[in-house]
Amino acid sequence: MSLSKWLIEKRNTSLETNIKKLKIAIPEELWIKCNKCNFLMYHKILNENLKVCPKCENHFPATSQDRIKQLIDDGTWESINTKLASTDPLGFLDKKLYSRRLLDMRTKTGLLDAVQTGLGKIDHMPVALGIMDFRFMGGSMGSVVGEKLTRLIEKATTKNIAVIIICASGGARMQEGMLSLMQMAKISSALQKHQEKRLAYFTVLTSPTTGGVTASFAMLGDLIIAEPNALIAFAGRRVIEQTIREDLPNNFQTSEYLFKHGFIDLIISRVKLKEKLQQILSLYYNP
Repeated sequence: MSLSKWLIEKRNTSLETNIKKLKIAIPEELWIKCNKCNFLMYHKILNENLKVCPKCENHFPATSQDRIKQLIDDGTWESINTKLASTDPLGFLDKKLYSRRLLDMRTKTGLLDAVQTGLGKIDHMPVALGIMDFRFMGGSMGSVVGEKLTRLIEKATTKNIAVIIICASGGARMQEGMLSLMQMAKISSALQKHQEKRLAYFTVLTSPTTGGVTASFAMLGDLIIAEPNALIAFAGRRVIEQTIREDLPNNFQTSEYLFKHGFIDLIISRVKLKEKLQQILSLYYNP
């Protein structure tokens, strides 16, 4: 072994030993790399830009609490139905009991289920807002998600205000079987009564929005908005290709593809979403 190589190895060993002795801890997520363009950024820069990459505009996942801070005027948010929580009506068991999964998710996220609902104001205009949170079992729609969204819509109908739902979901929650599928009809029925009073309903589709959520309330908005390059689908790509026996385009099931084919109305960056919602709501409240 050459002298220079020996010195380098000795230096590295000494450095590792000193770090262990000093117990130097590097905070997690201090520096974040964009998984699209590999741009390395300080975490505060990403948070200040609403978790959108400042270089390529890749949208990082956002929590329901993030969305409330990004959209609702300070001091106006009022959570509703905060104590609703799922049970295990079927005694469902896969690798783990469903009741145990629920407990783990509540501990991990601090949420009782996969949606937060409440009333607030956007530029002083009242709205009823529902925000799905993908961290809680993939944002899956169980009986509590359906009940909370239904109650939100009913309250908005009573108060004669607009409803906005931000969607992020893997679809219906299989651990609740038919009970989860029934939520599609229940929410859609509440939206019908809301529409009969000529009240506005807007949806914001984020990545991913799939399954039973896409097949019901996500696509029923008077105005359907999507974030850039969001995955929006009902069935999976592989299932569709096997069914129709054809290859699908690379951008299939993206918000850009759906916009081109008329399934959604607008693609808006998260950075500009509040501004655009303000403009849309001003047309609704001040025609």
